Amino acid sequence: MTLSSPVTVEGKRVYLTDNRGEVVCLDANGMANGNDGPFFDEAAHMTPPANSDAPPKPVPGADTRPEPLRPPADGKLLQPGPLDADIIWVCDLASVAGIWPHDGAHSSILIRGDHLYLNTATGVDNTHKRIRRPDAPSLVVLDKRTGRLVARDGEHIAPNIFHNTWSSPSLAQVEGSPLIFLGGGNGILYAFDALITSGPSPQMLRKVWQFDFDPDAPKTNVHKFNGNRREGPSNFYGMPVFKDDRIYAAGGGDLWWGKNEAWLKCIDATKKELDANKRLIWSYSLQKHVLSTPAIYNGMVFIADCGRKFHCVDAQNGTPYWTHEVEGEVWSSPLVADGKVYLGTRSGAFYIFAAEKQKTLLSRAQLGAPISGTATAANGVLYVATMTHLYALSL
Repeated sequence: MTLSSPVTVEGKRVYLTDNRGEVVCLDANGMANGNDGPFFDEAAHMTPPANSDAPPKPVPGADTRPEPLRPPADGKLLQPGPLDADIIWVCDLASVAGIWPHDGAHSSILIRGDHLYLNTATGVDNTHKRIRRPDAPSLVVLDKRTGRLVARDGEHIAPNIFHNTWSSPSLAQVEGSPLIFLGGGNGILYAFDALITSGPSPQMLRKVWQFDFDPDAPKTNVHKFNGNRREGPSNFYGMPVFKDDRIYAAGGGDLWWGKNEAWLKCIDATKKELDANKRLIWSYSLQKHVLSTPAIYNGMVFIADCGRKFHCVDAQNGTPYWTHEVEGEVWSSPLVADGKVYLGTRSGAFYIFAAEKQKTLLSRAQLGAPISGTATAANGVLYVATMTHLYALSL
């Protein structure tokens, strides 16, 4: 399994979720300035050479969590060098939080003060029809200094997770209170109080409100719809985005196992006592499946779907300004920077549009390999990663 979590950097610390269900804190300088500790067993996390013994193939229906990394066949541990990572601490969510990671871990980590907020990537086992950890949390909070688990949700989401917990949490100040938003693997959007108090750990996060993204979808015995492309539950892949007291979220049927329907919806984030049915401000139907996080700019919402269509929608009322047929499915999210919108596709096509209400395609390039991640802009440079290369482009 590959690493699919974007890293979060704060000062000299790098935080990520790895492909073994662990949260890892790294020294941004790596081993170049020595092994800072308190973690000193970096060798156990290093990949053995390609000629070492391969791990055994999984038995269908068995425990398919990744095997611990093993030393090479000669029994000697690998030795970290100056170009290797320096691990500060590791939190194994499987043992600490009781989760069952499916397809690795996917959360971008959110930092607030001394705390890290992240989804746990808990989900089904390899049969795709069974939840091995029905009591597992979907959202956890760790102490960023030590990796200690300090809080978790208590919403019992796991039994109704159709596939996995894909969506990363987001944070906003709403009516004077900091709220954490999470798109659950059960198709429910949650708002939690972000405040962490002192006391025994782990605390239970207080739910402020919830919103059923797909109220007509089945809510129980969800795994019987596995492989049904016409009906079934919804879930989220992208992050909920907050703007002007509204949440913009994209969700729908699961890409691999669910129905084709998908939507972009605008939801009222205020008034904790507001009836859930009254939170919906508008809904916009997408072409087919959606993995993207919406990008909001100057009264417009940009979103791409797996029906090979890119959309520019009015943020106020959900009416489309324009759409564009793109080459290939879109797993990444659009990025707005320097008055332009950047988007890559799984066919390797990379598009640049003007971030305007009238469609203007400025450029299209073929990068030769699938683009699954969102482009990143920093210091006048645009970074685009394909499955084989990393490109740096002048903005």
